[in-house]
Amino acid sequence: MKQIEPAMVAQLGVLAALRRDIHAHPELGFEEHRTAALVAEQLSAWGIPVHRGLGGTGVVGIVKNGTSPRAIGLRADMDALPLQELNTFAHTSQHAGKMHACGHDGHTAMLLAAAQHLARQRNFDGTAYLIFQPAEESGGGARDMIRDGLFEKFPMEAVFGMHNWPGMPAGAFALSPGPVMASSSEFTITLRGKGGHAAMPHNTIDPVPVACQMVQVFQTIVSRNLKPIDAGVISVTMIHAGHASNVIPDSCELRGTVRAFKMDVLDTIEARMRQVAEHVCLAHGAACEFQFDRKYPATVNSATEAEFARAVMTKLVGADRVLLQEPTMGAEDFAYMLQAKPGAYCFIGNGDGMHREMGHGEGPCTLHNPSYDFNDELIPLGGTYWVRLVEAWLGQK
Repeated sequence: MKQIEPAMVAQLGVLAALRRDIHAHPELGFEEHRTAALVAEQLSAWGIPVHRGLGGTGVVGIVKNGTSPRAIGLRADMDALPLQELNTFAHTSQHAGKMHACGHDGHTAMLLAAAQHLARQRNFDGTAYLIFQPAEESGGGARDMIRDGLFEKFPMEAVFGMHNWPGMPAGAFALSPGPVMASSSEFTITLRGKGGHAAMPHNTIDPVPVACQMVQVFQTIVSRNLKPIDAGVISVTMIHAGHASNVIPDSCELRGTVRAFKMDVLDTIEARMRQVAEHVCLAHGAACEFQFDRKYPATVNSATEAEFARAVMTKLVGADRVLLQEPTMGAEDFAYMLQAKPGAYCFIGNGDGMHREMGHGEGPCTLHNPSYDFNDELIPLGGTYWVRLVEAWLGQK
């Protein structure tokens, strides 16, 4: 088993301070101007050429050594969430309604740790492209970077990503081939009825009971239209109707999300939802407007690259600390990069939350929770993994 890079351990105080500075100044998707400037400044200080502006606020660092044409890409996301932080420790968010509740501050710090070491040691022959991506949470920053020529301007053979995972032991990794994150779609269904006095429902076409029936029938799509071995989620998360207790409204709006791993499963869900919505409305004399927007595709690790990365992790922390990556219905726009290039997306354990300093919120240390905080002890480990991956990948014959 190899050791974590001593230089990164020695630099932990500096790297943690950098991470906490980013945490204290969160920026939402495509607004990461301060974070991108900080990243570019650090890379430039270490002698790393920087390209800015891909995907709006994206940054790419280029660490090259030797003459080999081989190249690998490493990606970290930079954006925060529109969430009010409940923590009160020293590095809590200084911007109301914005918070690094998903650990992107830590992902940025881990890749910067790797960047510094790669620039100093250059124990490889080839090129490492360090991708600092905007707008993972909802804006599709990966897609925008690709549209702006990411893989044409920086022709890498494979691309790799990493996300912290609360509840998984700190110091452990998880990685598996195949689907690891679901596709994400959003739907909006507007039901059109005929409003009137709530005491005289016979004179109306009440869209509210129509909506209630529709929500119930949606659940049978997963249980009765999909194969039992195929995963799918339909969640109606918003129902909006009416403004007064004695008035039956003219319309009702349903919104929600759909998750799936397979394209044919997603096709089935969308088609059946449309049929259910239209026919339930027809049965009640109502009209329906159905909108289904496919957002992020499923994140699917290519087998060869996943096994290669797993071997690197195993040498670093031991086989007992490289776990099978249980697929999750969460979504991740790194999926766009994996559609364009082979690669793998792994989890690194963030621990049980005991790392949080005094002043943390009363909530759990889970992703998208206002009491979350990244575990700074992971920075040298994550950075070392990135370095070992670069050295191993570029060291292949």
